[in-house]
Amino acid sequence: MARNQVQFQKGLSLPRFLKQYGTEMQCHSALFHWRWPGGFVCPNCGHTGHCEISGRSVYQCHRCHRQTSVTSGTIFEYTKLPLTIWFLGIYLLTQSKNGISALELKRQLGIGYNAAWRMKHKLLQVMKERDDGKPLSGAIQVDDAYWGGEHNGGKRGRGAEGKTPFIAAVQTNEDGQPIAMRFTELKGFRKTEIAQWAKRHLTASSLVVSDGLKCFSGVMEAGCSHQAIVTGGGPGSVKIEAFNWVNTMIGNVKNSMHGSYHVISDRHLPRYLAEFCYRFNRRFKLEEMISRLGYAAMRTPPMPQRLLSMAEARG
Repeated sequence: MARNQVQFQKGLSLPRFLKQYGTEMQCHSALFHWRWPGGFVCPNCGHTGHCEISGRSVYQCHRCHRQTSVTSGTIFEYTKLPLTIWFLGIYLLTQSKNGISALELKRQLGIGYNAAWRMKHKLLQVMKERDDGKPLSGAIQVDDAYWGGEHNGGKRGRGAEGKTPFIAAVQTNEDGQPIAMRFTELKGFRKTEIAQWAKRHLTASSLVVSDGLKCFSGVMEAGCSHQAIVTGGGPGSVKIEAFNWVNTMIGNVKNSMHGSYHVISDRHLPRYLAEFCYRFNRRFKLEEMISRLGYAAMRTPPMPQRLLSMAEARG
């Protein structure tokens, strides 16, 4: 029987990971390379001449004399955790198919729960901001989806209390296979909301296929073509071939979130959705996901606790 090449790819084994990133020096060297691939560049004046301050792991510019650490101005700024712990956290987060909770990170890394929670959400923020800058294009299946459930005796379906709406979009190739996906929380399914979302996350001239919900026509304001297929609702609607992949992805992500996390706060839902999208969108090169996330982390501004704890703060 032929094996799925994506599913059975080697990835990065734990022994190989530890061989590459098992020491503080190795991790520091990797961060330096990801931040300055062509060599040090002063973030203040752009000068390349510099010296390293012995014993402090900071670099001083020869022109403006500003001192810069490899982590300053990045998502790692002000961290008190060893870089080896950060890298192991990145490994666990990227190589896990169904996600890993902050509580499990705490146990695996041997750190406090609050530190594990901050680490996880900072890395999820990196994932979110990275994918927010990569719009979908071509043929795209979209559908409305909800996280949460109705209260006892409350209204069911759209508009039910306790449900957080989000839009699910899956880009497919010429063979109809899924390439990338984007799940984004919305305030509601209104035409203006869909138009704003499309302008930000879709490339003009894309072909968007949706069900008969009228708000989806808002994608045309972003220069996209729109094809509406009235499904009629009910269990049979999820079997329509035109929505096969978007329905499959919604089901997979919801099952993974329910299985990995005890509870997800509404204000943090965008990051959790981004986590699954980020891994899915890079699933063809699992082995490279650590370096790719590290590279993106070095280009993501600091995210202090007060912003992490707020609703979607950036991106």
